[in-house]
Amino acid sequence: MKVLFILFFFLIQTQLSFPSPTSQLPVLPLKSQLIPSGSLSKSPNKLPFQHNVTLTVSLSVGSPPQNVTMVLDTGSELSWLHCNGTTRISQPVFYPNRSSSYSPVECSSPVCTTRTRDFSVPASCDSNHLCHAVLSYADASSSEGNLATDAFNIGGSEMNGTIFGCMDSGFSSNSNEDAKTTGLMGMNRGSLSFVSQMGFPKFSYCISGYDLTGLLLFGNSNFTWLAPLNYTPLIQISTPLPYFDRVAYTVELEGIRVGDRLLPLPKSVFEPDHTGAGQTMVDSGTQFTFLLGPAYNALRNEFLNRTTGVLRVLEDPNFVFQGAMDLCYRVPLNQTVLPVLPTVSLVFRGAEMTVSGAQLLYRVSGEIRGNDSVYCFTFGSSDLLGIEAYVIGHHHQQNVWMEFDLEKSRIGLAQVRCDLAGERIGVYH
Repeated sequence: MKVLFILFFFLIQTQLSFPSPTSQLPVLPLKSQLIPSGSLSKSPNKLPFQHNVTLTVSLSVGSPPQNVTMVLDTGSELSWLHCNGTTRISQPVFYPNRSSSYSPVECSSPVCTTRTRDFSVPASCDSNHLCHAVLSYADASSSEGNLATDAFNIGGSEMNGTIFGCMDSGFSSNSNEDAKTTGLMGMNRGSLSFVSQMGFPKFSYCISGYDLTGLLLFGNSNFTWLAPLNYTPLIQISTPLPYFDRVAYTVELEGIRVGDRLLPLPKSVFEPDHTGAGQTMVDSGTQFTFLLGPAYNALRNEFLNRTTGVLRVLEDPNFVFQGAMDLCYRVPLNQTVLPVLPTVSLVFRGAEMTVSGAQLLYRVSGEIRGNDSVYCFTFGSSDLLGIEAYVIGHHHQQNVWMEFDLEKSRIGLAQVRCDLAGERIGVYH
């Protein structure tokens, strides 16, 4: 049976002593868990590929509190929960009629006219004069429900009046899907996102390898004692452009290095054009990393050349993993250790993210060719997906301390062992 890795954040409140003005911060340890394939609901308005690994956070919502599990997604704005209603599938749900603090948003509210890219069509009025929202999916299915407010409790801090979507229909084209998550936590820079509503100046996360502990932290804290952070500025534009997501975490990608060789690509390859196409987004809701044509082709060719004689290429033009990853290899089933591979470094303005070892290849579950398993290069083609952007997924953020500094409009990166970082901070296995 196919299995998916799901990384769960289990909520705790920890008294911390950091060299920072904030002495008490919500810290959430990260665990991994195996669940059956096909059990995840899709995220709205996301790229059309499977999300085999999903970051989820456990918290409580409502009065009295109901426990929910939400996908942590820096690529989405509106948070939403499955609510009881006309949904046809079995899944964890939030019951608004059991919460005394639940309040639907009326369509006359300014919140109902807030513009967000998460809506396929603008929010509108339903028959009860409540704010009705439709979220669209990459597979052409959709979900519908109402905007509402309720109390969200995270790390012992109650956030009253938090705006979210209470979605009660649709969710998937597959009615037999047994979703394991209650909803999604939007964490981009939009005004309706969870982090914007909370008002924290920073949030950070550190994703460990499978079966190890990582963590998520909300709040402003100085971790220079843990690892020196290198910062890259967030790119902002004031002019609306059709293909530029202004509330995404957009950074400036300057180049790609394989081993010690910088690929001979002009910087213009990484710059958005006059339509906004070509931005580079950091997205925790996407698993792998996807590059636009010239950059992807140059990286693919260089990596292929560097692994000639070391790895056996899968000669199957009909197999493209997740529709976008067309460089795959055959590795003997009895081979437990991959050969030494060249590192791949994404060079940002002021910072780098280096991918090495097992993170460069992903074993495709269920694909066996003779006595070989199939491994695919973990960088894919944005062009094959039909998207006009570079997307940095969370697979390549493993063992990287990721600090989203909203106050100074920048992202800090540091290569660390996330399980050891959790131990030093006070979050244990």
